[in-house]
Amino acid sequence: MSDQIAQQQVNQAAWAACDTFRGAVDPAQYKDYILVMLFLKYISDLWADHVKTYKKQYGGDDARIRRRLERERFVLPEGASYYDLYEQRGEANIGELINIALEKIEDTNRTKLEGVFRNIDFNSEANLGRPKDRNRRLKNMLEDFAKPELDLSPSRVSEDIIGECYIYLISRFASDAGKKAGEFFTPAPVSKLLAKLASPKPGNTICDPACGSGSLLIRAAEEVGSDNFALYGQEVNGATWALARMNMFLHSKDAARIEWCDTLNSPTLVESDHLIKFDVVVANPPFSLDKWGAENAETDQYKRFWRGVPPKSKGDYGFITHMIEIAKRQTGRVAVIVPHGVLFRGGAEGKIRQKLIEENLLDAVIGLPANLFTTTGIPVAILVFDRSRETGGVNEARKDILFIDASKEFTPSKTQNVMDDTHIQTVLDTYAARTFIDKFAYVATPEEIAENDYNLNIPRYVDTFEPEEEIDVAAVQKEIDQIESELADVRKRMAGYLKELGINA
Repeated sequence: MSDQIAQQQVNQAAWAACDTFRGAVDPAQYKDYILVMLFLKYISDLWADHVKTYKKQYGGDDARIRRRLERERFVLPEGASYYDLYEQRGEANIGELINIALEKIEDTNRTKLEGVFRNIDFNSEANLGRPKDRNRRLKNMLEDFAKPELDLSPSRVSEDIIGECYIYLISRFASDAGKKAGEFFTPAPVSKLLAKLASPKPGNTICDPACGSGSLLIRAAEEVGSDNFALYGQEVNGATWALARMNMFLHSKDAARIEWCDTLNSPTLVESDHLIKFDVVVANPPFSLDKWGAENAETDQYKRFWRGVPPKSKGDYGFITHMIEIAKRQTGRVAVIVPHGVLFRGGAEGKIRQKLIEENLLDAVIGLPANLFTTTGIPVAILVFDRSRETGGVNEARKDILFIDASKEFTPSKTQNVMDDTHIQTVLDTYAARTFIDKFAYVATPEEIAENDYNLNIPRYVDTFEPEEEIDVAAVQKEIDQIESELADVRKRMAGYLKELGINA
C-alpha cells in the first residue's frame, strides 16, 4: 500500500463505517456518533504522529514529550485516545468509557473544544439500543475505524483530506436523512457561488449567523486566498453547533468564534452591548421559519427591526434584517439564500423590502435552479446587499439592481440538480458585467422597481418567455384530410377482406 492515502479511500472507508447503524438507528441520530468518532480517530492519529516525531528529534520520556506537546494545537489526555478505547471495545460499559474519554478531551482543551461533546451520549439506550445491542454496535464501529484506510496520520493524510471527508460525510447524511438532517448543510456548489458573490478579501471579518455545520463559513474563508481573516458563526442547534466546532478544528480554523445561540432572539456576537460588525456576512438561514420570535422584535435591545417586524410565521426578513445590521456601514457585503416568496410577498415583508430598496442597499437578485437542496425541491434565490452603495460608500452612485435568472444553469442528477463550475462562472461573469443579456439578465432602474410596487419577482424583469412555434392551420387541415382519406381507403379494403372470409363487418 502506498504511504499516501487518497480522498476517495478515506471517504469510502468512513461511509462504510456507517453500516454499523444503518437500519437500526435513524441517520439524523447516528451521524453524530460517526462524525465524533472520525474526529477522535483524527486527533488520536495526529497526537501519535507528534509523539513519534518528538521522540525522534528530542528523545526523552513520555512525560517530557507531553509537556512539549501541550504547547501544540491540542492535548490528548492519557487513556483517552481512540486506541485506548479500541483495546477496551469488548467491555460491557464501552459506551460509558467513550463518554469518559470525550469528557477528558474536552476538559483538557477547554479553549478549543469546550462543550463540543456535551450533546453526544455513547451510552444512550434511546439512540443506540439496549446494552447488548449498543455494545455490539459500538464494538463494530471501533473496529471499522481501525481499518488501514482510516490511518489518519499527517504523514499519510493532509488536513485538507480530513476536512473534506468530514464535509463529505455531512453531505451524505444530509442527503440520506432528508429534511431533518439536511438543515445543517448547504450544497457545495451553492456555498461556492455564495462565497464568491460575497467576495471576502484579506483582512476581512466573515460571519454566518445561521452557520449550521460551518461548511459555508469554511468555503468563504477559502475564497480569501490567505490566512488573513477571522471567522464568526452562530447556530441555534446544540448538536449542529458541535459539528461546526469540530469542522473548524479539522480545517485548522479552530480560532473561529462559533456561538451556540438563537441569533434572532439572543445573539451573542456582541461587544460592549453592541452587535459586532463584519466585513462579509453570508448565510443559508432556515426558510420561512415559523415562531421565530416576532413577539420580541419590537423591544429588541439592538433595534434591528426598525424597518418593520416580519410576520410571526415567516422569519426570512428577520434573518435578512439581522445580516444587514451586522454588516459594516458603507463597506459591508451580505449574500443570503432565500425562498422566492421573499421577493414578492406583501404586508410587513413588502414594507421592509421597499425600505431596503429605497436605502439603495440591494445590489442583485439571482434566481437559482429548483431541487438544489436536500431540504426542499423549490427554486431559491440569492440576494446580494452592498453597504458601499450607502451615502459615503464607494458605490453610492450605483442605483440599479441586477436581476439574473439562472434557473436553467444546472446538470440534472439522480436525486437533485447540481450547479457545476461552468454554471457558477456564468453567474459570476454576469454579475461582474452588470449588463442586459436576453432571457438571462436585466439591470433595473429604481423607477422600474417602484413602478412594480417594489416587487422583485424575477420574471417581471427577465423575460424568459419562449414563443410557441407558429402553426400553419391550413397545412394541418390538409394533412388531416389526407389522413382521413387514407383511413377511409383502409376501412374499405378491410371490409372486402372480411367479406371474402365470410365475416360480417
